[in-house]
Amino acid sequence: MANFADIIGHEDIIQHFKMSIERNMVSHAYIINGEKGSGKKTLTKVIAKTLECESGDPDACDNCHSCKQADSGNHPDIKWITHDKPNLISIDEVREQINDDIIKKPYTDGEYTSRYKIYIVNDAHLLNPQAQNALLKTIEEPPEYAIIFLLTNNLDKLLPTIVSRCVVLNMKPVREMDVINYLTTVLNVPEEQAYFSERFAFGNLGKAVRLATSENYKEIRDTTVRLLRQIYNMETEDILAVAKRLSDYRLDMQDLMDIMQMWYRDILMFKITNSPNQLVFKDEYTAMKKQSAHISYEGIDNVIKALDKMKLRLEANVNFDVAMELLLMTIKENYNG
Repeated sequence: MANFADIIGHEDIIQHFKMSIERNMVSHAYIINGEKGSGKKTLTKVIAKTLECESGDPDACDNCHSCKQADSGNHPDIKWITHDKPNLISIDEVREQINDDIIKKPYTDGEYTSRYKIYIVNDAHLLNPQAQNALLKTIEEPPEYAIIFLLTNNLDKLLPTIVSRCVVLNMKPVREMDVINYLTTVLNVPEEQAYFSERFAFGNLGKAVRLATSENYKEIRDTTVRLLRQIYNMETEDILAVAKRLSDYRLDMQDLMDIMQMWYRDILMFKITNSPNQLVFKDEYTAMKKQSAHISYEGIDNVIKALDKMKLRLEANVNFDVAMELLLMTIKENYNG
């Protein structure tokens, strides 16, 4: 597994933990906040490994028994919280996996005892209010050896009482050239594709890697772009048919929404600059030029707001087909012929 030196970007968070380890001032609870693909899980794995390293140094040694256990995913005191339902972490899961376990002292094997008991809640925004309140009691009075990490892409879903008792660390975009260098030198992605992936991902390394290497992501992009090239000329029955076909991508809807938003961001940039230089979809210059003549600034704003509403509707588990039909019809209606 990686060490701090292998993490691309996020130097401020790494430095925070190095200083905390050196000064023996590690907090009992952290929130690591960042969008999907920003590297929260990878970074937290390295942090947990380093905290448990027997050397006690601000960089994991990789050689001790603890480091080897962490690298294998079998460290007894680095615990990733699991949940049965895909969109919910329940109070019972918090009680069983954290509250009832945290009172047990760290693992001991001969002369070796774990430095900490570390609990990692991925997608912590899925904790329902009851689960958060159960966790709050533990965060307020934790054992001195316990550390809880809450990883989230939606800080607003966490109770203010939880947030106020945690150190909040926000993932920042990775520098452009660091992303491109990683894609071209480590993953051997062609330079043109690497530049497109970086521009589209806006410093989100995970998203850039998926766009550059995933055939599924490429299929979603190509399908969405084909739709958006033609939507202003499509008849109502064609739009309704497309909406049904898009149900195949309902599990990847966040990616589809991102692509749509980037498309209209590009149309807006072209209307402002009349130049392809700032476009993410540079290879769609002709389509951007044509569409920009058929949609006003107000129309673009309406479409972007409709995309934001679609994301909220999906989070609320509304009927997918109906929501997609409404979105596509709204997009079509904002073109002026």
